[in-house]
Amino acid sequence: MLNVRTSLFYIGSVAVTVAWGALSCLVAWVLPFKQRFIFVIVYWSRMVLWWLRVTCGIDHHITGREHIPSHPGVVLSKHQSTWETLFLQSLFIPQTTVLKRSLLHIPFFGWAFRLLKPIAIDRNARGSAYKQLISKGKDRLEAGVWVVLFPEGTRIQPGTTTGSFQRGGAALAVATQCPLIVVAHNAGHFWPPRHLTKYPGTIEVVISPTIDTHGRSPDEVNREAREWLDNTMARLEAQTSRLATDSAFLSMNSRRGST
Repeated sequence: MLNVRTSLFYIGSVAVTVAWGALSCLVAWVLPFKQRFIFVIVYWSRMVLWWLRVTCGIDHHITGREHIPSHPGVVLSKHQSTWETLFLQSLFIPQTTVLKRSLLHIPFFGWAFRLLKPIAIDRNARGSAYKQLISKGKDRLEAGVWVVLFPEGTRIQPGTTTGSFQRGGAALAVATQCPLIVVAHNAGHFWPPRHLTKYPGTIEVVISPTIDTHGRSPDEVNREAREWLDNTMARLEAQTSRLATDSAFLSMNSRRGST
């Protein structure tokens, strides 16, 4: 049944992405940026997440929503799955995402994403990518747009320690003296990286208090962000393991009771 539900999810999400991407390319370019972002990304991501909940039974719960400041800043997120790339789009509105330039060449998805002025960088050219992040990031923040980054650079398997934690997001927050928050979650247990099968359950999302950037170095801010993420992920992983153990225990007892 897991494979059947996963197949239904992909069939529906691909159909929605193709149709919405084509529609966005036709009409969204005439809209002001915030309305364009809502039309292209927020509506699309919410449709996909709704379909994910219906077909695969994956929902989410947020802790710390009150920590989100009233004006845009820099967001550093844990990267375990594709799920958070969808979810964060509808949590920080409007936003620009730092992504690989090659993603903009994906039919329909990439074409529509070009309308949202992402900060598309070439990871092989680290020096120019860093300068581009600071320059374009400042422009986006001054225009009232959130900047969202995945400082680990790639999806990390659940249960493993934080990968390399790039300092670009912290450097941008310090350079602009804007608020910086960190997002932790355990989405990889339900939408595993590099695997098709989805597993039902509730994804826990935790948002950090604002990290102060005034009078501090990027390295200091980055270190605090990483420490908060490591500590919070350790708690989430322990909580997920306990829930999995309890679920297995209840399932075993249920089977015994039916025999």
